[in-house]
Amino acid sequence: MSRLVQRSLQGLAARGARHAAPLLSPASIAAREFAAAACKRRTAPSAQPRCLVVARAASSSSKAKQLFVCSECGEQAAQWAGQCKACGAWNALEKVTVAPAAEAGGGSGARAAARFAAGKSAGGGSMDAGPSGGFAAATRPLRRSAWVQEVEAPQRLSDVSRRGFRQRWRLQLPGETGQELARVLGGGVVPGSLTLVGGEPGVGKSTLLLQMADLLTRAATSDAADGSSGGRSSGGGGGGKESRSGRRAQDVQQPAAAAAQQHDGSDAAGSSGGEEGLGGSGGVVLYVSGEESVEQIGSRAERMGLAGNQSVYVYSATRLDTILDEIIRLQPAAVIVDSIQTVYLDEVSSSAGSVVQVRECATALLQVAKRERIPVFLVGHVTKSGDLAGPRVLEHIVDTVVYMEGGRQQPVRLVRAMKNRYGSTDEVGVFEMHDDGMQVVPNPSAIFLSDRDLAPNVSSAVAVVLEGTRPLLQEVQALCSPVPAGSGMTPSRFPSGVNRQRLALLLAVLGKHTDMRPYSVDVYLNVTGGLEMSEPATDLAVACAIASSYFEQPIARDVAMIGEVGLGGELRPVGHIERRIGEALKLGFRTFVVPAAANVHASGRLKGARIIECRTVVEAFRAVLGSGK
Repeated sequence: MSRLVQRSLQGLAARGARHAAPLLSPASIAAREFAAAACKRRTAPSAQPRCLVVARAASSSSKAKQLFVCSECGEQAAQWAGQCKACGAWNALEKVTVAPAAEAGGGSGARAAARFAAGKSAGGGSMDAGPSGGFAAATRPLRRSAWVQEVEAPQRLSDVSRRGFRQRWRLQLPGETGQELARVLGGGVVPGSLTLVGGEPGVGKSTLLLQMADLLTRAATSDAADGSSGGRSSGGGGGGKESRSGRRAQDVQQPAAAAAQQHDGSDAAGSSGGEEGLGGSGGVVLYVSGEESVEQIGSRAERMGLAGNQSVYVYSATRLDTILDEIIRLQPAAVIVDSIQTVYLDEVSSSAGSVVQVRECATALLQVAKRERIPVFLVGHVTKSGDLAGPRVLEHIVDTVVYMEGGRQQPVRLVRAMKNRYGSTDEVGVFEMHDDGMQVVPNPSAIFLSDRDLAPNVSSAVAVVLEGTRPLLQEVQALCSPVPAGSGMTPSRFPSGVNRQRLALLLAVLGKHTDMRPYSVDVYLNVTGGLEMSEPATDLAVACAIASSYFEQPIARDVAMIGEVGLGGELRPVGHIERRIGEALKLGFRTFVVPAAANVHASGRLKGARIIECRTVVEAFRAVLGSGK
């Protein structure tokens, strides 16, 4: 009996082992597949099956594929889904058709740039400036899969730096408006750069770029005149060095004949495009609009006083190939496209403004800008959340992202650089909208504080913020309204221009380390002028404004606050305090409450300033209000 049981158990174990054999680990399965493939490679396959496999692959690659692309982040998926797995956006996947692999060649944008290069060389617009270099590199054929123009071989960084880019690299814009824009762009317009300008509808993007077109033509004309005089002096001296302005004029993409005349020292004016004014004027600017007609642009130019500029060419078009043809014909010094969401390529089946269209059109314009060293400006739409519309890769493709801020009811416009490969992103340009365009605000702080005397009893404090290298004075107003006792209502917080999380932090600090009970009042904050306080140096001014309203004690009109508030109620120093105080002194402020750790002395250029050093927020309240814990 025991033998029978033992045999039965052995049979069950054998059957269990046979059933468990397929349950292998992924590593074991991979090892078995590798061994099977190695055994197959030992036996050479016949030629016929290999030809069949190749033919099958070729036939499958010739078919167009359907993909679904997220309009928010650019994520691709093989099937449609209600929510994007990458960014979590709902109903954002759009169906697009992808070109066959045999015809892709780096994308539709790369192929459009390749057609541009072929059409330019076929049209006789050679950009070769002779053995001295110049535009010789631009005649090389452009690969369809390349984003930028390749050079012959790798070069030493020291050899490239010897060319002196600081002297000739940027195109300086004339006038006060040009200087303010140059501040934002990092010192001027870089030849071959691709700049994206974004902002809310109606903020003035088209107006600003039309002024930019006028400034670029004036700058190119001035540089062309300086370059021709430098060419004559160098020609008379037996081939001296090329003048600085002549090199800068070459960098803004003059026509080929004018560039050759500067190198040869000729006085005659030529034209490579066959049209009057293209060669001798020092360059033209092509303004392309896909949203407005030529008459609408002309009406705005007449209102702004720019209608007499004969070097600005306006063109209403949305087909990118047609725009590239006009760039070949005119050979402009700069190109402005308003906007990138309105242009399209015929090879992309999706509509204008889609993810694929925006990406491919931006890629084509990038290659044209880098190849021809033409600065290109693109206008970008924004979403309802305030972000730039289109794929995120658009911001990676461009060299500079400029954003315009300002409400429609406010005339002040702030121009910031959110990304800049050629300069700092901390600078800000301050403009004011008028009928004749954007005008520079020489003293922004005076505008933001101009209406302070209208309400002398309001609880307000003045902070000195630093926008890049420019100090600005901002006024924050506070109102504390008591919550009815026993109502059970939650206190409200309504900050305008102040971060809500930062306000909650400051109220918690005030409730912990002072006699204030902020949980019993509603707090309303407003930064005048429609500005925003995002720097920690404004913490002390916000806290003092709230305390002024809570204790109903006004703050003197000539007092400014600078400092960050820590969680322990301590005041922490911030950078460039002396520069901030110097700017406030120019506007009549004499008393300054600063952290004691800043170690500021009223001497030198701060002569006449009364510096009050405080270690905690309680000491600051006692200094400006006479109240505190």
